[in-house]
Amino acid sequence: MARLPTPTPRLGLVVVQPSRGRRCARCRRGPLSLLVLEEGAPRCLVCADLGHLVFLPRGDTALTRRSREESALSAVVVRYNRRRSRYERQGVLVEEAALARAEARCLADAEARRRRRARDARSRAAQDARFAEAFAAEILRLFPRCPPDRAQGIAAHASVRGSGRVGRSAAGRALSEGAVLWAVRASVRHLDTPYDRLLMAGVVRHEARRRIAADVDAVLQAWREPRTGVPAE
Repeated sequence: MARLPTPTPRLGLVVVQPSRGRRCARCRRGPLSLLVLEEGAPRCLVCADLGHLVFLPRGDTALTRRSREESALSAVVVRYNRRRSRYERQGVLVEEAALARAEARCLADAEARRRRRARDARSRAAQDARFAEAFAAEILRLFPRCPPDRAQGIAAHASVRGSGRVGRSAAGRALSEGAVLWAVRASVRHLDTPYDRLLMAGVVRHEARRRIAADVDAVLQAWREPRTGVPAE
C-alpha cells in the first residue's frame, strides 16, 4: 500500500478504503471496506475505536464542514488512485449525532440560500437585459436602417448567457465592431438567404456560404445606408 497522507490538525485521522480485501491484524475480521493503519498493520474500525462513526460521502461541502465541526471525533476517508498515484478523499467519518445536527443546520439555512440564488438570478437577468440593449444599440449604430425589432432579436440571440455565441465572447462583451458584425451577418445568412435550405439539400457549408455571400452583402449594405428624411427636432 502506498504511503498515506500525513495526519495534520486540518486533515485529522485518516481511514483507508482498500482497493483489495484486507483483514484486521487484530481480530481477523474481513474483508474490510474501511481500515486504519497502525504501525503498518491494518485495523478494523472497531479495533481502532472508530466503530461508532458513520460515513458521509464527499460532495456536500457545507454538510461535511458542519459535520466535522459538530463531531468530537472524525476521520478523513481516502482511497488510492493507481492511475494518478495518489490518495484521494472519498468522504469523512463523523459521529451520527453530529451528522444529524449538521443536517439540521443545513436545512435551517436552505431557505436563505434559495433566496440568495433567486436574487443572483434576478441580478444576472438584469445584467443580461442591459447588455442585450447595448448590443442592439450598437447594431443600430453600425446599421441605421436595420429594423429595430430585428436588431433586438439579433442581440438577444447573440448574448444568451452560457450559449458560447459571439455576444458572450470577450469581443462581444466589449461590443467590438467585429463581434457585432459577425452576429448581424450570421442572422442575415440564416433568415434572409437560402443558406439553410442549401445545407438541408446537402450542399457543404463553405460552398453554401459562397453561394449566398452576395445576398448577405446586399442586405448589410442596405442596412448601412443612413436614414434620410428624418425630421429635425
